[in-house]
Amino acid sequence: MAEVIIAVDGPAGSGKSSVSKAAARELGFGYLDTGAGYRAFAIHKSNFPDLELAQLIQNFDYSISIDPDNELVMLSGVDVTAEIRTAAVSEAVSFVAKEQLVRNLQLQDARKRITDCPNRGIIVEGRDITTVVAPEAILKVLLTASPSVRLERRGLDKTEPAGNILKRDLSDGQIVDFITPGEGVSLLDTTEMDFQSSIAALVKMIRDVNK
Repeated sequence: MAEVIIAVDGPAGSGKSSVSKAAARELGFGYLDTGAGYRAFAIHKSNFPDLELAQLIQNFDYSISIDPDNELVMLSGVDVTAEIRTAAVSEAVSFVAKEQLVRNLQLQDARKRITDCPNRGIIVEGRDITTVVAPEAILKVLLTASPSVRLERRGLDKTEPAGNILKRDLSDGQIVDFITPGEGVSLLDTTEMDFQSSIAALVKMIRDVNK
């Protein structure tokens, strides 16, 4: 298990994925995008529309690289790294994320990957990392930005129609509060920061608690 666990929560378009990945690269840490598991499950469900949820969970053959320099998501032996970022999957993922059985599956998967991480540290990011997945993390961060900035960023990266992110925030926010920092969670608001400044801010926070 990694000695240093960093938990990063945040809404869509905040930059948490790209910033967390870049920070992990700079620190020599592993990087885990927990949202990729939900997205892969949404694809899995669309591939087998007639199967019951329990069967889908039993047959879910999923793997993800935790190397920040090697983004790779596999589903039943097929590379779905690009497919999980499509607008169709972004539209479908909130529906599967509402299922408690799916959330339990993803929780177990994330914790196992944290335990198996060969790096000294790992940055784990998603929606409920600071409260559910890794509440024991040495640093818990809520990385966010204003709605207008998040819309602009998501529009620029072309991975999802910009308007979808606020809709997903509303839907996912009914399951877990990822907007308000809880007890022991540090706020990193990147509204006024560019990408490099956001990375530097997160890296500094990590180094400050890991001296």
